[in-house]
Amino acid sequence: MAKRIPIEQLIILHNQLEVYQAKHPERKKLIEEFAQSFGLSPSTVYRQLRNNIDFRPHQRKDYNQPRIIPTDELLMYCRLIAALKIRTSNKNNRHLSTPKCIEILERHGIETAHGLIKAPTGLLKKSTVNRYITQWGLSYDVMLSVEPVVVRFEAESSNACWQFDFSPSDLKRLDNNSEQKLYIASVTDDKSGVLYSEYIETNGEDVLTALKFLFRAMSSKKTPGFPFQGIPKMLYTDNGAFARSTVFKRALDCLGVQFKTHLPRGSDGRRTTARAKGKIERTNRTVKESFETLFHFHQPNSLAQANEWLMNYLLQYNDMSHRSEKMSRMQVWQKFLPESGYRQMCSWEKFCQFVREPETRLVGSDACVSINGIQFQLLPDMAGHKATLLHGLLDNEVYVEFNQQKMGPFYPSSGPIPLHSFRRHAKTKTEKLADEIASLAQTISLPLSVMTGQDSQTIEQLEKARMIINKPTCIPFEDNKPDLFSDQIEAKQAISRLLGRPLAELLPEQISAINQVVDETLNKEQVISRVKQYFTLSLYCAKNKE
Repeated sequence: MAKRIPIEQLIILHNQLEVYQAKHPERKKLIEEFAQSFGLSPSTVYRQLRNNIDFRPHQRKDYNQPRIIPTDELLMYCRLIAALKIRTSNKNNRHLSTPKCIEILERHGIETAHGLIKAPTGLLKKSTVNRYITQWGLSYDVMLSVEPVVVRFEAESSNACWQFDFSPSDLKRLDNNSEQKLYIASVTDDKSGVLYSEYIETNGEDVLTALKFLFRAMSSKKTPGFPFQGIPKMLYTDNGAFARSTVFKRALDCLGVQFKTHLPRGSDGRRTTARAKGKIERTNRTVKESFETLFHFHQPNSLAQANEWLMNYLLQYNDMSHRSEKMSRMQVWQKFLPESGYRQMCSWEKFCQFVREPETRLVGSDACVSINGIQFQLLPDMAGHKATLLHGLLDNEVYVEFNQQKMGPFYPSSGPIPLHSFRRHAKTKTEKLADEIASLAQTISLPLSVMTGQDSQTIEQLEKARMIINKPTCIPFEDNKPDLFSDQIEAKQAISRLLGRPLAELLPEQISAINQVVDETLNKEQVISRVKQYFTLSLYCAKNKE
């Protein structure tokens, strides 16, 4: 067994070694001299050093804890600084810096529910505050990134909820010279995950495009093997431009569809966007990754060809396995339909009626009205009269309500006639009636008594009746306003209001003068005038003495 070196000698050796760096040659020389003095090998000395002396760095007992200020007090200051940064932030994430927050806290303090909190000058340092704000999870980035936990939902039956969204296509445009962009309009059934999509060329998410797509999505499809159709109970989408349209909401309301949009950013605390509609977002991503990436090899030549290829992909996609059921998506949609079946979509003509907005307009003298720059030719009877126009976004014609009758459809006018040609409308009923009244006006006359008023029995009877004059009854005016105070207390209250101060604040001689006036009379005018006269003289005498 090797000779055991005393612990005291090992500690002395360890302290001597600490003077030099790790690989300094003097350390090796010290070990060799120490081993030679004890008659041991250098390896034995190294081994006993390792076994008896802990070379690991040791932490202080108050490591990672504030030493100058109590932990609770520093935590309070850090929370106030973090709250000050959140309160002063804007949409661009601009906020007060830590040194500025410390300056405000030291110079001015911060008003809280528990009063004004002010930090001593020089106590807080930028590095210390930043370190503990990060350590305690109070940093600005962490506070902004905290969001509520996701709560996922799923409809109980098919067509109970559809998720609807527009997404710009990665193809951008079918034709480079086209001014319109290429979009993918998609709806997915929340229960089954069945997807229906179309390529649409448009300038944005407008109401007309959304309504036309939803009509095709709810109607029966000509493609065999794609039975997906019907009116859903609820439509869930984002806050696009079409979602704010009253026409869009009225059309869905007429169909009996409940319309829901997710909350926009900033309206629900720290929630940035509604992650609940991720099903339609995920299907958009799948279409772009699994289908549109093939456009690098074969690009569609027209919109019809792009939709034909997309329908072939949708048939494959909807035949894939459902996320939880052991069947395809389309089979799940058919299995979980309500017992009464799906609600069938209405005709195109009926759907167009839902989006028509009544508007009262004055028909021009040429029996035409202008709608969005297009002249529509109405009936000649409507010229110069007000009529209610029924025209919607989906209509190429216009319907009119005139004299409580619905008429139409009316189509755009052919425009003015060529020069040196002649065209005349047949007389309308109003024109014929006006001609009859004009001819009647030429044949009627009035008796002379209208002007003289003397040779008619009716006039004489009126004159006799004019002799009898029945005067109406009246109620004489009574002045109920009292001229006297009811008692001395009421008089003194009026004097106090006149002077604008309590009588107890007056001088004793002033109070005596007021009592003398009140004892002599209770007449309102006399009391007020004498009090004014007394105090005016008092002020005048006081100024003369000065």
